[in-house]
Amino acid sequence: MTDTPSSDVAALLSILDLEQLEINLFRGRSGNPGGGRVFGGQVVAQALVAARRTVDAPRLTHSLHGYFLLGGDPTIPIVYEVDRIRDGRSFTTRRVVAIQHGKAIFSMAVSFELEEGGLEHQNTMPDVPMPEDLPPDDVWRARLLERFPEAAQRDWMAIRPLEIRPLSLDPAYLGSAGVKPSLWVRARTPLPDDLPTHQAVLAFASDFSLLQAALLPHGRSVFDRDLQVASLDHALWFHRPFRADEWLLYSQESPAAFGSRGFCRGEFFTRDGVLVASAAQEGLMRHVIAK
Repeated sequence: MTDTPSSDVAALLSILDLEQLEINLFRGRSGNPGGGRVFGGQVVAQALVAARRTVDAPRLTHSLHGYFLLGGDPTIPIVYEVDRIRDGRSFTTRRVVAIQHGKAIFSMAVSFELEEGGLEHQNTMPDVPMPEDLPPDDVWRARLLERFPEAAQRDWMAIRPLEIRPLSLDPAYLGSAGVKPSLWVRARTPLPDDLPTHQAVLAFASDFSLLQAALLPHGRSVFDRDLQVASLDHALWFHRPFRADEWLLYSQESPAAFGSRGFCRGEFFTRDGVLVASAAQEGLMRHVIAK
């Protein structure tokens, strides 16, 4: 069957629909079984879904904090074990461990809360072109695949359910030195109308390109063969309701890098300028000697 945007999104929703093995125990499969390792955003999203399955509505996810421990094997399922740490009057806390080959490959804490009113403020969205004013993502994809054919092909297989329009067509990957790497992103076709699904899809997307923000000041790319690049941890905060099948601006920056580690932050804005989520990540950026 020929791959289509609807089939790609259906495949993403399928891998987010975890199989329940027992109380607090779930199993997920990889959406890119031919890749070198499991896409980190997939593990974050599946761990969030596993935690969500143990929490009663109407409590909503407001934050998650995870650590990548080992690279995931895309050829076998991932088992997610949920620890029901606390069910409070306002907040619910879960811990999730992702397991393969008998070892933990990822651990994450997730917090849920009942909606309530309060003080409000937010950062202002950067002044950037709207997605319809940018080339379709297949233009940038072609340039990326031309420069980094093997590595880029693996990444694109993992994120095909997402339509991505970077502000820069620089094939060095999302920008150039001195420029914030920013992109518009959305699911390629409509998603179900429940907020937890949209949060899981945004969690999936939030791991894409964030570490590149720490490499751009040095004119480097995640695909450079003399660098070992990997996500070490990942955090995400959901501020307001949103739809992941509508355009979101993912604005990114890297305040610091030191000791082979780069620290990155990102913000998700609607096209109307509403800040709906924030992300943070530290990643490994280690020089390696070519063999």
